[in-house]
Amino acid sequence: METHNKRPSIYLYLDDMRPCPAGFVLARTAEECKLFLNECDVQILSLDYELGWNSPTGMDVAKHIAMNLEADRYPREIYMHSSSPSGRASMFQLLYAHKPEHVQLYNSPVPDDILLRIEQTKL
Repeated sequence: METHNKRPSIYLYLDDMRPCPAGFVLARTAEECKLFLNECDVQILSLDYELGWNSPTGMDVAKHIAMNLEADRYPREIYMHSSSPSGRASMFQLLYAHKPEHVQLYNSPVPDDILLRIEQTKL
């Protein structure tokens, strides 16, 4: 695993139920995801919106990114894999309004070719 400024470099997947893609680190809760974002150099972040009944959502993570992370701490690429169209849209809009220019933002899941590349290289 590579490090940047002594922080582990990871691919991060936030979801309370789906299996984690190979090569990604899994966060099952918004709080766990925020800890990884604070402690690691996240190359790719894939966000779910709904994280269980009466639990913080992916929007809480999006707010954390937009309001608390410095530009150099943002994930390089952010994807939305949530099945909630309104949740995906609200996370995308918030992140788009605050993202630094170097960050790539997608209102869709991580494409299969990228998942395969990550699985094969295992950062």
